[in-house]
Amino acid sequence: MTKKVEVKHLTKIFGRHVGRAKEMINEGKSKDEILAKTNSVVGVHDANFDVNENEIFVIMGLSGSGKSTLIRMLNRLYEPTDGEILLDGESITKFDKKELRDFRRKKMSMVFQNFALFPNRTIIENTAYGLEIQGVDKETRHQKAHECLELVGLHGYDDRYPNELSGGQQQRVGLARGLANDPEILLMDEAFSALDPLNRKEMQDELLDLQSHLKKTIIFISHDLNESLRIGDRIMIMRDGEIVQIGSPEDILQHPKNDYVEKFIEGVDRTKILTASRVMIRPDVINIEKDGPRTALRLMKDNHNSSVYVVDSEHHFKGLIDAKDVIKQIEDDKRDLESILRTDVPTTTPDTPIKSLLNDISKTSVPFAVLDDNDRLLGIIIRSSVLGAISGNEVQNNG
Repeated sequence: MTKKVEVKHLTKIFGRHVGRAKEMINEGKSKDEILAKTNSVVGVHDANFDVNENEIFVIMGLSGSGKSTLIRMLNRLYEPTDGEILLDGESITKFDKKELRDFRRKKMSMVFQNFALFPNRTIIENTAYGLEIQGVDKETRHQKAHECLELVGLHGYDDRYPNELSGGQQQRVGLARGLANDPEILLMDEAFSALDPLNRKEMQDELLDLQSHLKKTIIFISHDLNESLRIGDRIMIMRDGEIVQIGSPEDILQHPKNDYVEKFIEGVDRTKILTASRVMIRPDVINIEKDGPRTALRLMKDNHNSSVYVVDSEHHFKGLIDAKDVIKQIEDDKRDLESILRTDVPTTTPDTPIKSLLNDISKTSVPFAVLDDNDRLLGIIIRSSVLGAISGNEVQNNG
């Protein structure tokens, strides 16, 4: 993966006695102790992480964890006390005022929690505001703004005003405005937290749909674990200004780094997050083009199974054969496997959520086959592996 943003040893301390505060950090003192002794606030301490191109990278934590301070350093709304921020290998922290202004206008946009719309401007004027301050002519900027409003589902709203829109619609305008500059990076600071649950889910869906074809690099701040798990390609959990863990939603659910993260993920419905690829196991298979009944029966005996999965030479999935049918072929002195091949095997894709499979898995005696886009067999899903994943136990892959 290509690194879009690199953050190295980023620290932010608010207050006059920064030097003493840094000394106390190095001595292992807590934020509260540093505040009491120096009247300085440690917003972020020694943050190190990368954001990959075209991913949704979620920074989450409770109030006071440092997530909003961190995102404001990424576009230098807050100047870092220490550390470096690189975009495509170029140091943002070294930009002068003109370079920083161009960077904010053209490469990085921000979507805020409180919408931040101008009440006396129409929706299209609000959406086009960033282009306006860049000096883009009215016709061009309105055309671009109109296209972005269409993207977020606000067709026909160009000439309305913010007070005529619902909260969810106003946030869509904020998102459209953020996209109008065609930024390389979109910063979203608690962008959906002010919305009611229904509008919030709709905006999450909207963001995922937009990302599927716009392929932006999105850094998303959230205090909501379910939201983070739902939209994040990777999640960074913060506590007291420091990074606790970084990983995919499944990594964090299956391998919490410490007690804090374990407590954080308590009560999460794992079936909504975990996918088929996480719970599948890799079975031994036979090649229909090379192997015969005796090979199939020996494999079943070795693995104490009553069936075996069948692929061709390129690992394309062909079906399943049962022990009783194989034994009959051997007794009849036949080598043909095609005639006893079962093709009514349930299949799914690796990114299918477990939740959508649970009902069918409970009703079928045949494990699901997990296939890629070219119908190659990646693994199978058995009930015990699903139960293990839901309970938080590690799934052991065979092979």
